[in-house]
Amino acid sequence: MAKTKAKKVTPLMQQYNGIKVKYPDAMLLFRVGDFYETFGDDAKKAAEVLGIILTKRGAGSESETALAGFPHHSLNTYLPKLVKAGLRVAICDQLEDPKMTKKIVKRGVTELVTPGVALNDEVLQTKTNNFLASVHFGKKLLGVSFLDVSTGEFLIAQGNEEYIDKLLQNFSPSEVLVQKQHKQRFLELFTDRFHSFYLEDWVFQKDYGYENLTNHFKVQNLKGFGVEELDHGIVSAGAILYYLSETQHNKLSHIQSIGRILEDNYVWMDRFTVKNLELYGGNSVNSVTLLDVIDKTISPMGGRLLKRWLALPLKDIDQIKSRHELVSFLLEDESFFDTVTYQLQQVSDIERLISKVATGKVSPREVVLLKNSLKAIHPIKNTAEASKNAAVKMIGKLLDNCDELVAKITASLFDEAPVNINKGNAIATGVSSELDELRAIANSGKQYLDNMLARETERTGIPSLKIAFNNVFGYYIEVRNTHKDKVPEEWIRKQTLVNAERYITEELKEYETKILGAEEKIQQLEVELFGELIQYIIQFVPQVQSNAQLVAQIDCLLSFATLAKENEYVRPAMDITTDLDIKNGRHPVIEKQLPIGEEYVANSVLLNRENQQIIMITGPNMSGKSAILRQTALIVLLAQIGSYVPAETARIGIVDKIFTRVGASDNISMGESTFMVEMNETASILNNVSDRSLVLLDEIGRGTSTYDGISIAWAITEYLHEHPSKAKTLFATHYHELNEMTTTFERIKNFNVSVKELKDSIIFLRKLVEGGSNHSFGIHVAKLAGMPNLVIKRANKILQKLEENHSHSEVKDSLKEAQDEELQLSFFQLDDPLLEDLREEILTTNIDTLTPIEALMKLNEIKRMLTKK
Repeated sequence: MAKTKAKKVTPLMQQYNGIKVKYPDAMLLFRVGDFYETFGDDAKKAAEVLGIILTKRGAGSESETALAGFPHHSLNTYLPKLVKAGLRVAICDQLEDPKMTKKIVKRGVTELVTPGVALNDEVLQTKTNNFLASVHFGKKLLGVSFLDVSTGEFLIAQGNEEYIDKLLQNFSPSEVLVQKQHKQRFLELFTDRFHSFYLEDWVFQKDYGYENLTNHFKVQNLKGFGVEELDHGIVSAGAILYYLSETQHNKLSHIQSIGRILEDNYVWMDRFTVKNLELYGGNSVNSVTLLDVIDKTISPMGGRLLKRWLALPLKDIDQIKSRHELVSFLLEDESFFDTVTYQLQQVSDIERLISKVATGKVSPREVVLLKNSLKAIHPIKNTAEASKNAAVKMIGKLLDNCDELVAKITASLFDEAPVNINKGNAIATGVSSELDELRAIANSGKQYLDNMLARETERTGIPSLKIAFNNVFGYYIEVRNTHKDKVPEEWIRKQTLVNAERYITEELKEYETKILGAEEKIQQLEVELFGELIQYIIQFVPQVQSNAQLVAQIDCLLSFATLAKENEYVRPAMDITTDLDIKNGRHPVIEKQLPIGEEYVANSVLLNRENQQIIMITGPNMSGKSAILRQTALIVLLAQIGSYVPAETARIGIVDKIFTRVGASDNISMGESTFMVEMNETASILNNVSDRSLVLLDEIGRGTSTYDGISIAWAITEYLHEHPSKAKTLFATHYHELNEMTTTFERIKNFNVSVKELKDSIIFLRKLVEGGSNHSFGIHVAKLAGMPNLVIKRANKILQKLEENHSHSEVKDSLKEAQDEELQLSFFQLDDPLLEDLREEILTTNIDTLTPIEALMKLNEIKRMLTKK
């Protein structure tokens, strides 16, 4: 049997394969000279994602492989595209100067960039956190942690599956770490919404996680952080720290603490509610979210914090009132408002800048930005400390001037510092006498050469001498051929040109060595001195992070004040009752989307547990039922994050849970029918409702047949009415039969969204008025949608016929009764073939799926059968 010829592998590819095998799940960017190259499958993927040319290395040879690459200086252009595509990227650099070795250049991975572990400005979004999450599956509870490496924020929590699902929705991590053995369970619970990476099982151990955290924070236990007893959360947080070390992120001094997300402190909203209310993620590409409308923040830190506040509305009335008080102060004190607004515009993203310092990825220009930002905080501090408002005064005291740090950076760096320390001219004059001397040598070169040229011209009598420099010979003296007989013997000829000769001298060689040595030494010294400055700045990480958090809070409150000023929002009255009384409330998003000149129709809503617990809202489709439901929830949310609200007045008893359920949203991708999803979510509401809950039900039951739908909607409403919690509920429905509930249940009230009927059309008035509505105007809506006239006319005729004879429900009820009682056929002669046929016809009819016209046709068919007899 002939031996298979071994495939030849070049030394370079041997080195590549040896490194690639250590990072099988990552795309390896392999530095070769001035390019980053990718090979094989990596190259095919890179070419597709980056739109670069796919070629071959060793084309036609045994070692042929796919190849794609880009210039090394374009890394910041291409790396973000790869990471945003969800790829993990291992950056393999040359670890020695190719000129200094005759063997293959030593290479190694210097950084592993993943979607959740990125510090690159092009990857990060300014006003959005970039969280890396980790989920640990315990026997009963799950642990979760979130870390933003770019800001140092580290959060931890644990709870049931629904709670973890809600947190993952709120924090929207770029990457989630999961134990390999729980991969399937993770996908079943949370679907494939996230970029996930699966770690070995041994990483998820309590002792290992605890040790990782205590070692990182240099503490003996975690009691000081208030997370000591969160066993599952600790396991997940430990896995995050392990992952950072594996991805070559070892400089983490900016991760100063770990905080606990306290479930009891915040309003409960499941992920369906967050999605339905479109708080910060729209349900369609062009949808405008609540965050889009209310975000008036100026700084990146403020933008990120506002999103957090929106995800976690407060339940503590004192904290809520404190925020309202500060918004009120900002609205009243114009001078303070203007000062803070102007100064915040001068503040860069100090939270991410100080993180870059700690991770060693900061540039000289960014350090200058940090200094300028800290200086811009001074007037805010001074103005706040001089305020008569106690809370504002306290913020002023807590802000740190960081005078030492500002002075050190001012003295150490030029204001026009470069982006790259290797470009020079970053370190200021006076920092190092050696550096100043070397710069003097490098900068005095022109004068020295001018003096030498004058001296040699006079000595030799050659009038057209020229001193120049090139990379081949260094410095040289050029003499035209007409004067070459005057050249001194000690000059050494180096090159002959057509019209001239080039020479070097001992003095020139000495000068060249001195100048080039000075430039090399300058670069080396600047890098050293900048490194020392970074080490000095690191000790100020806690103060800068504290300033960043305070600036973010001020910015959020200023955003609320700006929002209130621009849109005529009012301060809500918060109390500990369970009442909700909104006078002329408006939907904050819809009112901003209206055509110019059109005013939003405001509506009032009153809910309490005494006499108006449930409001049943009927009205035609498109009339604005859903908008009234959502605006009620959004007004409550805005109030409880500390904002003013879009209303004439609002009195809000603290709400602890907000549930929304919108009928017929689909989840078929998970293998469940629309109706099953609807019922699952509604069941979750009914099982978790509390006395301070706000429940919004929109068209529940329409995912099944009308008969079932009415029954289910009725039963749900009855359950909420009779439940001890007496939860405040708004129920929008097109089932007008539910209007009858108000006669039986004392705390259910009927309202409808009014319309004005004209001869051939309707006008939506969008005003909520007391009383139920009688019909749905569905045919009018069909007409507005552009349905052909033929269809509209036929529908009207059918409707008229139905109204003249029997209502749809009556027809179905009589059929159902006949079906249930089998028409009492026992007293008929069962051997009569006609009666047997009739019995069979009725029993095989699926009443629940009949349309109105089909029900009439079925009755007509039965009538014909009887008439024939």
